[in-house]
Amino acid sequence: MNKINILSPNKENLYTYLYLGILLFSFSVLDVSLNSFFSLNITGFLPSSISFILPLILGFIGLYLIRIEYSGIKKLDLLNKNINTNNFNAFLSLIIIFVVIKASPPLLSWFIIDANIAGDSKDVCTGSGACWTYIKIWFNRFMYGMYPNAEQWRINLSFIALAFLGSVGYFATEKFKKYLTLYYVVIYPIIAFLFIFFFISGGPIFFDFSYGIIAAVISIIIGLYIPSKFKMYYFIIVPITVYILLKYVLFYEVLIELGKLEALEWVETGAWGGLSLTFIVSFFCLIFCFPVGLFLSLGRRSDFPIIKYISIGMIEFWRGVPLITVLFMSSVMFPMFLPEDMFIDKLVRVIIAISLFEAAYVAEVIRGGLQALPRGQYDAAKSLGMGYWKMHIFVILPQALKLVIPGIANTFLALVKDTPLIFVVGLLEIVGMLNLAKTNPKWLGFAMEGYVFASILFFIICYTMSKYSYNLEQKYKTER
Repeated sequence: MNKINILSPNKENLYTYLYLGILLFSFSVLDVSLNSFFSLNITGFLPSSISFILPLILGFIGLYLIRIEYSGIKKLDLLNKNINTNNFNAFLSLIIIFVVIKASPPLLSWFIIDANIAGDSKDVCTGSGACWTYIKIWFNRFMYGMYPNAEQWRINLSFIALAFLGSVGYFATEKFKKYLTLYYVVIYPIIAFLFIFFFISGGPIFFDFSYGIIAAVISIIIGLYIPSKFKMYYFIIVPITVYILLKYVLFYEVLIELGKLEALEWVETGAWGGLSLTFIVSFFCLIFCFPVGLFLSLGRRSDFPIIKYISIGMIEFWRGVPLITVLFMSSVMFPMFLPEDMFIDKLVRVIIAISLFEAAYVAEVIRGGLQALPRGQYDAAKSLGMGYWKMHIFVILPQALKLVIPGIANTFLALVKDTPLIFVVGLLEIVGMLNLAKTNPKWLGFAMEGYVFASILFFIICYTMSKYSYNLEQKYKTER
């Protein structure tokens, strides 16, 4: 064995340094863990000041000893690369590890050990832990708001149907993939809007729109197998024919009038709420703000002065006002400018307002991607005889959007987290329902549990979106 130099760990005595470093680091973590969980201090025989700082010193020395560059041990090199690159990072890593260990016992005690979940009233929550009974009793309202219990299947069915229609792209063959852009940009948003708004709202008006949706879906599915030369005639004739058959033959309106076929119960949008409303607002704002932002970004770079300055005005206007002001204006001020006999639902106004607000930010993100492309890409596309739209659709936008996937994902995450602001217009999504529940006289004093529950849900939603955007970024990554 070569001479060991503690001050300069090297590969010659790799395992000696490794075992000694792991021993010191493990002892420091064990000491802090035993002290935190069991109030057992291994170094209690030492003076209190030394006993307090000794785990940090031993852990620091341990990390220093295992900091050997290119050790040949993959996991060790990965550890050193991420949390042990130098003395300062090693010190910060130890502080974070010790803080997490110290915070774990009270958090576990509040979350699980001393928590209450049994029972159906406030009286069972007598301990010092969380009262998850409160969440259990109010869970249905946190998910669906004030929507009638007997009709909540409509919300579930709507989400399942949209998830199914949205997953079509994963199962499409190469023959049909060229139609996916048209489907997701035009057809899917329209079907989603009509399906959710009128199926969840219900009432007699539901039938007309449901017939239209069913006719459109049936026609699209069958139309995929129709030869190309007949497609134009097919999509002009067949959807209308199916609609007429549904409305006047299979489900003739007289049946409704005679009470033989009852319409769905009407539920006003003011009764929609909870997590389902969060999903509805986020979903429609996401699918509407992206195309609007895309056209605004192209308009801002246009050579036509009218289009350019209108786009600049739109972007700067919506970016220059707070979202809460936009929501207030859409709810209170905008209806004042409408004709007396014209009515636009509050939820629709909110979705339009948020979509326009976020579209301004999406436009600037996409414009950054467009500016990042070298001029040669434009010249190469023009040299092939491509016009403006063909050049942007097939050459420019695919490259620009690939570059700004992180920025677009960041904007979408901000949109989802901004949805609680709709409480200012009287719509109670999940945070609004939490604020309503915490003021209930029978459940006063449990706001903490509600906000923790909401934060966990938002974290799951945002983390899932973040991971999906990262996977999308890696999928279309061309730099290797």
